Amino acid sequence: MRFRHVCVEALAYTLPGEIVTSDQIEQQLAPLYQRLRLPAGRLELMSGIRQRRLWPRQSRVSDGSIQTGRLCLAAADIDPALVGCLVHGSVCRDQLEPATACRVHHGLSLPADCLVYDVSNACLGLLNGLVQVATLIELGQVRAGLVVGTEDSRALLEGTLDALCSDPQLTRETIKPAFASLTIGSGSAAVLLVHESLSRAGCRLLGGVARAYSAHHELCAGGFAEALGRHDTILMQTQAEELLEAGLAAGQDTFAAFLQELGWQRTELDRTVCHQVGRAHRQRLLQTLQLCAEQDFAIYPELGNTGSVALPLAWALAAQSGFLPPGAKVALLGIGSGINCLMLGVEWQPVRVLGQDLARCQGCSQAGRGEAVEAWQAADVAQ
Repeated sequence: MRFRHVCVEALAYTLPGEIVTSDQIEQQLAPLYQRLRLPAGRLELMSGIRQRRLWPRQSRVSDGSIQTGRLCLAAADIDPALVGCLVHGSVCRDQLEPATACRVHHGLSLPADCLVYDVSNACLGLLNGLVQVATLIELGQVRAGLVVGTEDSRALLEGTLDALCSDPQLTRETIKPAFASLTIGSGSAAVLLVHESLSRAGCRLLGGVARAYSAHHELCAGGFAEALGRHDTILMQTQAEELLEAGLAAGQDTFAAFLQELGWQRTELDRTVCHQVGRAHRQRLLQTLQLCAEQDFAIYPELGNTGSVALPLAWALAAQSGFLPPGAKVALLGIGSGINCLMLGVEWQPVRVLGQDLARCQGCSQAGRGEAVEAWQAADVAQ
């Protein structure tokens, strides 16, 4: 797929205030660790993840998306009446129906003639939303579109901890499918796409490729644990080693098609932003694709795997930090369970980024155990 008239106009993110370290998780698992003779520090050692964030217990997914959407619209300084499509792309949602995008649309005061819907595709939901909005812009159906999502890992993390602590039959082998659930984090991200005629920045979304390797759809599965009699508990089972190997093979095939589609050479890539899983995934992926670690931006050590918002969140933080130089060829390399791959190319020009880090707000505990906070602190970087 190629786009000739689509520009990235703004990026935004919101980070929850409560911080949970890998050490804190292992403290809760201490009896299990002792019984199985697992060494302390194993979680961080294997994943490279020091901590992850959690939203307050009573918050809704749409709350984070509304806040982040407001930041993105403010960063673009665009009339909301011009937004012709709103896609909410995270795995998490407020309820099965109506679409979480409906409450976000209302909260952002977007126009009535705006397309409004949810897209769910594991870790690729927001990227799929970008492709859909870009296609609408390219066809002349809309002039601007907002893609936003919020992932809330609290239920999965706490449900996994409860399941692990209450099962006396667990062994070193049977505990493995639950490991990935302990690396999941929370966050929110948004991207505003516009027709080139509206763009001030001139940051072009050039296109990309999508590939489906659905023979591997059973390697990672999550949902309510009804089989365990826990209808209110979310659990996820991941065959991590098999998923890694299958994902690398899928990524290698997709990356070759991506370079061919955009007419790029591997050596021409200036920066990459990948889906944020953990240390082993990043190292193996960069090695497999023959990419340089110094040109890749990673956020998983501090935020964990934030699902569908992981890549756009890393992209926003990379842009905010000045990691992306003007004129850079930037590859967004998405791989999600299913297995699906979606890789997009951007001809980068600096755009405005607005972000909120609630851990730095007044009233948040530095130990990461604070509850809901009233204040929001915005970091405004105009590049």
